[in-house]
Amino acid sequence: MADSRETLKAFVVGTPIRHSRSPLIHGHWLRQFGIAGDYRAIEIPPDEFESFIRLLKTEQTYRGGNVTIPHKERAYQLADQPDTLAQELGAANTLWLEDGALKATNTDGYGFTANLDERATGWDQVGSAVVLGAGGASRAIIQAVRNRGIGEIHVVNRTLSRAQELADRFGERVHAHAMDALPELMQGAGLFINTTSLGMDGEGSITLDFSLLAPGAVVTDIVYVPLETPILTQAKAQGMRTVDGLGMLLHQAVPGFEKWFGQRPQVDEALRAMIIKDMERHV
Repeated sequence: MADSRETLKAFVVGTPIRHSRSPLIHGHWLRQFGIAGDYRAIEIPPDEFESFIRLLKTEQTYRGGNVTIPHKERAYQLADQPDTLAQELGAANTLWLEDGALKATNTDGYGFTANLDERATGWDQVGSAVVLGAGGASRAIIQAVRNRGIGEIHVVNRTLSRAQELADRFGERVHAHAMDALPELMQGAGLFINTTSLGMDGEGSITLDFSLLAPGAVVTDIVYVPLETPILTQAKAQGMRTVDGLGMLLHQAVPGFEKWFGQRPQVDEALRAMIIKDMERHV
C-alpha cells in the first residue's frame, strides 16, 4: 500500500553547493524521526537567486531551507519578515514559510555557542575574548559572543578598517585592532576564536603563543577541514582547551530542521561520526 503521508521538503541553496554536508545532516535526522521528508542541495547562481525566492513564495513546494555563500545577504533582503538577529547581521541562513510570509533568521551564532556549550562548559564565564578575522563568518560569532555577556571582544584583522566596521556594528563592547596588537590582547583572555580560513585545506597558518591566555582558556576554530587545524594543534600543545568547528556546522542545522519538519533534533556522536567519515572519504 502506498504511503499517503505528505513529503515535507526543504533545501540548501548556494554556489558552489556540491560539497555541502547539510543533506547528510538533515537526512540523518529525517531517518531518525521516521519523517517522510526530503532535503536537497540546489545550486543557484547569484543572478537567479531572486527568481528562486519568488518561486519559493508563490509555489510553496518547499517548507523553507538553508542559504549559504554567496546568497546570505540577499536572502535577508528578500525575506518578508527577518527576525532581529538577521536584521542586525544583514544576513540570513535559514528561511521558512509561515502564514503566507517568508521568514528569516541566522542560526550561525546559535551553532557556534551550542558547540561550545557542549564541548567547553563555562567558556562564557570569561572577561575578554579575542576574535581573529573580520570576514563575513565573524559577524554572527561576534553577535553571539556579545549576546552571551562577555564584557570585551577584541577583533583583530590585517585590514583594520574591516575590524572597525564590526566594532561599529556591534557596539561599545567590541573593539577593533590591527594584527600587531594580537600578543597584548591575548594576555589574560579567556576565549580565542579563529574565524579566518588559516589552516583550511592546507592553507597557511601563523604561529601564536597561546600561553599568554588565561589558565583554562578555550581556543576554537570555525574551520573544520581539517578537523584539527594548525591553530588548534598549537593551542592543545600549550595546554589550552580546544574545540573544533564541526559542531558549529551540526548545531546551526537544528533550528531549521525544527521549523520545516516539526521535530527538534539532537546533535549526537552518531551524527558527528557520520560527517567525519564523509570528510575522510573526500580528503
